[in-house]
Amino acid sequence: MLATLKKYWGYDAFRPKQEEIISEALAGRDVLALMPTGGGKSICFQLPAMMKEGICIVVSPLIALMKDQVENLRRRGIPALLVCAGMSYREIDATLDNAVYGDYKFLYVSPERLRTDLFLARAAKMNINYLVVDEAHCISQWGYDFRPEYLMISEVRSKIAGSAFPQKVPVIALTATATRDVAEDIMVRLGFEKQNLLVSGFERPNLSYSVRKCEDKLGQLLKVCNGVQGSGIVYVSRRRTAEEVTAFLMSQGVDAAAYHAGMNAKVRAAVQDEWKRGEKRVIVSTNAFGMGIDKGDVRFVCHYDMPQSPEAYFQEAGRAGRDGKKAYALLVWNATDSKRLALILQTTYPPLEFIKDIYQKVHNYLKIPYETGKEKGYKFDLPAFAKQYKLQASKAYYAIKYIEMSGYWTLTEELDIPSKISVTMSRDELYGIQLGSPETDTFLKVLMRMYEGLFSGYVTIDEERIAAVGKYSVLAVERKLKFLSARGVIRYIPKVKSPVLYLATERLYPENLRLDKAEYDARVERSAKRHEAMVNYVSREDRCRSQMLLEYFGQRSAPCGVCDFCLSKR
Repeated sequence: MLATLKKYWGYDAFRPKQEEIISEALAGRDVLALMPTGGGKSICFQLPAMMKEGICIVVSPLIALMKDQVENLRRRGIPALLVCAGMSYREIDATLDNAVYGDYKFLYVSPERLRTDLFLARAAKMNINYLVVDEAHCISQWGYDFRPEYLMISEVRSKIAGSAFPQKVPVIALTATATRDVAEDIMVRLGFEKQNLLVSGFERPNLSYSVRKCEDKLGQLLKVCNGVQGSGIVYVSRRRTAEEVTAFLMSQGVDAAAYHAGMNAKVRAAVQDEWKRGEKRVIVSTNAFGMGIDKGDVRFVCHYDMPQSPEAYFQEAGRAGRDGKKAYALLVWNATDSKRLALILQTTYPPLEFIKDIYQKVHNYLKIPYETGKEKGYKFDLPAFAKQYKLQASKAYYAIKYIEMSGYWTLTEELDIPSKISVTMSRDELYGIQLGSPETDTFLKVLMRMYEGLFSGYVTIDEERIAAVGKYSVLAVERKLKFLSARGVIRYIPKVKSPVLYLATERLYPENLRLDKAEYDARVERSAKRHEAMVNYVSREDRCRSQMLLEYFGQRSAPCGVCDFCLSKR
């Protein structure tokens, strides 16, 4: 184990609990690992997978994080594959073929792909050494981020059991945020033969938690920025607030930048890179920022708005001080925050009749007839949808997310959807037309040499790769494709960035759509309890902050000695 750790990762020793988790996996036992953010979860499944023959399937809901891990593995010389929303059928087909017949060690899969017949058929042919479930709390309806696609994992296990390699495939499940009830539910839903929960202590002795009730939030935030050296993250609840807080900090001489989903993807990436390199000191963000960010020297995390649950707060605050050095987590709040959480609960759970109506309106907007659309992805523009039907965008969004929780579809984050082309003419027609110049003829030949199947349907292309092969500029490639499209020789769909709505079932008639009232009420109640726990955490002034958080996750501990309460007792 140590030799493998040194060979691929360059470390001489394991972090707490890593060795124990890996040993359980190598012994062929199912294991659920609860490790705090920054605890080194990825090595817990990547290392045992490297020590066993076969390919490791990793299920994760975060596309950006999967892409990052695949790139990291490839840089270490470890062959890895990725299947996620935004890929064409042909790309997925080829990738799964490589997983079956190629010499690959990892296949990362987004959860909605588990439902498809294509994936299940290929999984049965793979020599799988481990089935890894990242963000495992998503499989539990008691979890704060339930994803119905995760429920397919148990079916994947049974397919593997009756596969071309019919051995028991151990499950390695990992999460940073699960209460004891959620942890037990995870193990049941994943079909553990025997409960096997390993918890890395959630204590963060280097992290000082503080809560400030105040009306002047900006003043408190400025004190932290001026009083604590090093980089920091400020979490806010809305995009507009991110812009306003950033403008205030910059006016006070703090080197800050905003980050939220409403910004151009290239701008977001540039801001993130500048912050990671230390060129920007403070990043002000909605919760769109931080998942998978590997920056150990964050000295403070400040929550300008109260998070909706202790799980979210613990995960976000835990991004401070991952290098083990002194760091600070500050939450500023006032009575407005409590009222905002109550309002969020109403917005997050619109009436069931409204949700059912949104289901039909979305299909109408996408022009999907009844009993069609199963296992297909569609670009989905939420603002345009809300405008067309005169809806409040946030209310429509949460109705769509509720339908997702009920298993009917998945709305992905914004994806790069690559360009596609198809040739509209037959080969004989193509050879008989005059395209105006030998150069255009040569360009068309380059396309046909590079991509098969152009005459039978749309094929995904890469303008930059075409430019490199044909020795053109990328701009020239785009112009030639548009010219051929205007002449009716090809159909050209340029690449775009868009969320994708991936349908799990065909469109149902209104009487066949099942949204259970008891389940709806239970979800509302669970969310209300999380909000109540968060308000209790900030309003109490008679307990150690760290103790309160750890008890929420089922762990008892001594007072931390460094939070605002413990320091006041001194």
